Amino acid sequence: CLSNAAQNLSEHTKRDTKEMSVLNDLKDLLNLDVPPKYIESYDISNTQGENNVAGMIVFKDAKPYKKAYKRFKIKSFIGQDDYRSMAEVLDRRFTEYEKGEDPYFKTLPDLILLDGAKGQISAVIPVLKKHNINVPVFGLVKDSKHRTRAIATSGGDIDIKANRKTFSFITSIQDEVHRFAITYQRTLQSKKML
Repeated sequence: CLSNAAQNLSEHTKRDTKEMSVLNDLKDLLNLDVPPKYIESYDISNTQGENNVAGMIVFKDAKPYKKAYKRFKIKSFIGQDDYRSMAEVLDRRFTEYEKGEDPYFKTLPDLILLDGAKGQISAVIPVLKKHNINVPVFGLVKDSKHRTRAIATSGGDIDIKANRKTFSFITSIQDEVHRFAITYQRTLQSKKML
């Protein structure tokens, strides 16, 4: 029994050390002040401008924190505009933060990752200023095969393929937020078709 407990503790400690290591690497790569222990990521999904939705996922201590995941229907306009959609979603998210009613919106993230590049970042910076929120924002850039390629900043891209741990971690975030958003969008599309 003691041997099993010791082995379990050892494996848990190794996982925690590995997870903290990737957060420290991400901190250094993005030039953050502290390792981002609470990360929010956003993605927009629609079908040719219909069923325009967004997904918000959270990684807490480098692991998915599914209790804090949120879905949004885009309400302020009809059609396809990823920039306006992203701005609306972040505006609604931080409005909820200011209300302080939802326990999962009460926590400010250490880092925000948007599915997209400079355009999405530029669209949400005014929203953060409006709410007086000071959280680093970066984009997740995909290649022509829809795979993670780089992290976008307001000034350009940061290549992440050289650091395998960080690349795998960022890819897992981008894949998860995409899966979450598109699943919600497909559910709405199926209901509409029925």
